[in-house]
Amino acid sequence: MFNINETSLFLEWSPPSDTGGRKDLTYNVVCKRCGPEPRQCEMCGSSLRFVPHHLGLTNASVTVLDFIPQANYTFEIESLNGVSAFSSSPKSVATVTIPIDQTGPSLIGVVRKDWATHSSIALSWQEPLQPTLAVLDYEIKYYEKVSNWQEHEQMSYSSTRSKVPSVIITGLKPSTQYVFHIRSRTLTGYGSYSPKFEYETGDETSDIAADQGQVLVIATAAVGGFTLLVILTLFFLITGRCQWYIKAKMKSEEKKRSNLENGHIPFPGVKTYVDPDTYEDPSQAVHDFAKEIDPSWIRIERVIGAGEFGEVCSGRLRTPSKREIPVAIKTLKGGYVDRQRRDFLREASIMGQFDHPNIIRLEGVVTKSRPVMIVVEYMENGSLDSFLRKHDGHFTVIQLVGMLRGIGAGMKYLSDMGYVHRDLAARNILVNSNLMCKVSDFGLSRVLEDDPEAAYTTTGGKIPIRWTAPEAIAYRKFSSASDVWSYGIVMWEVMSYGERPYWEMSNQDVILSIEEGYRLPAPMGCPVTLHQLMLHCWQKERSHRPRFSEIVSFLDKLIRNPSSLQMLVEDVQGLPESPTDVPEYPLFISISDWLDSIKMSQYKNNFISAGFTTLESVTRMSIE
Repeated sequence: MFNINETSLFLEWSPPSDTGGRKDLTYNVVCKRCGPEPRQCEMCGSSLRFVPHHLGLTNASVTVLDFIPQANYTFEIESLNGVSAFSSSPKSVATVTIPIDQTGPSLIGVVRKDWATHSSIALSWQEPLQPTLAVLDYEIKYYEKVSNWQEHEQMSYSSTRSKVPSVIITGLKPSTQYVFHIRSRTLTGYGSYSPKFEYETGDETSDIAADQGQVLVIATAAVGGFTLLVILTLFFLITGRCQWYIKAKMKSEEKKRSNLENGHIPFPGVKTYVDPDTYEDPSQAVHDFAKEIDPSWIRIERVIGAGEFGEVCSGRLRTPSKREIPVAIKTLKGGYVDRQRRDFLREASIMGQFDHPNIIRLEGVVTKSRPVMIVVEYMENGSLDSFLRKHDGHFTVIQLVGMLRGIGAGMKYLSDMGYVHRDLAARNILVNSNLMCKVSDFGLSRVLEDDPEAAYTTTGGKIPIRWTAPEAIAYRKFSSASDVWSYGIVMWEVMSYGERPYWEMSNQDVILSIEEGYRLPAPMGCPVTLHQLMLHCWQKERSHRPRFSEIVSFLDKLIRNPSSLQMLVEDVQGLPESPTDVPEYPLFISISDWLDSIKMSQYKNNFISAGFTTLESVTRMSIE
């Protein structure tokens, strides 16, 4: 029997009925490629690959790879044992002919080298012109070119995959010629490899020489254009000052109105977020808020992921005035259009305005050469949800509260600046080696069609339903209060060690359940005070939700008073299960806080002397 797709075949057969009483049974598989006429067959040779191999098989099966579509293949399977070589009987074989009559994936277009350093090469290529099915990904095979390249290819080659028609290959040798073959994969298998493309890496001194030549050209041009630059500068300063003042005034008034509508009132001296979309020229926003980096300062080491716009790599950044630091590098894939470039750089325009230890730090951008890059600090432990699932049950409650406090501090900073995140979730929080959590992913529509966390499509875009406040889902009213709702979901993710909110419920069921008053129950081992805070964050009326400043203050009190975290939800009965059952007064940690809030602080000593030292003991008071 066999199972086949376009470019691979799984052959399986039954062992011989008579093994001669021996157990040392092996199989040989011989392949022939045949034409339309009988006896027009030739050996397949090295054009096919057998996994694990085609001679001396001990199992009655083999996988065959790299078929050529629209050809006929005949396979002869021979069984042998230890005495077959001494037998005078003619050998007996089983034969099967398999037509490969389907059409394989189309060949890709021309492969281009976008750039090369002494240890890496960036390639891009045209997608298949007339694909019969959607391309799932591409396989890139490459090897070092030697005098007898065909023999070397058979002996040793490397391969990698890419979901987009571009790739950055690292770990190469300086000043070395490499041969590249690329093929596409659809649901029916791999297509044929492209013709070979040969490109050479640079030497270790070429980048320095190129920089020196560029400096000379720039210096010459600067001397020639200095006078013109001074004249133009004076002209624009004089004639444009009035217009600039008027536009700035109008933008300021518009920003104030927007902040008031969102319930956010900026205080004097507090830095305010500027929306890059208010710029007539988006590239000016990048220039204003992000630092341009010389690409020679960046060393790409390996690919660590893929995003909507291209690959994400880890590497090192060495600037002339600072020590070398690890960084993450987001690249914009080749063949982009202006809109994709603008959307890609929008995140840098946003991130460059923030300066807080719990917000991911932008190191700079590369916009004047290809590929376009965004360079940010490197976070060793990756996204918070994956990190928690990997270390399930390994942290103390205080450590988890410390993580939540860091996220809350970052969101308080964003809220104070007037920025609404809209997509706060554990997957968008990054963790460094010191367990410090930092808010990331700003301004990009990153939801992919095959993202299971995904989103619910509305007329205005995509919304991550499980993390989004009801008013934002129904009316697209995003505010700092809707971010607080999302923060409550993040709290639940942290205390459950990365479980999926609402588990396997559909998005529509989640919406209906929330509307009916359902809220996520407390995870196992969750302190009562933390679940109470979650329920406060999930108040249906957004004005009843706590502000981020109140959340951070509350978490600080928990950290200073660890005993308030000892009572777990599973140890208590009669706790509120929905926000409608939660009192609308603020959360308190101690008797002192509670009495101060109701103007009865003079009775503190009376409560303590009577043995009422915790809020839990107060709830059990009787009239006697």
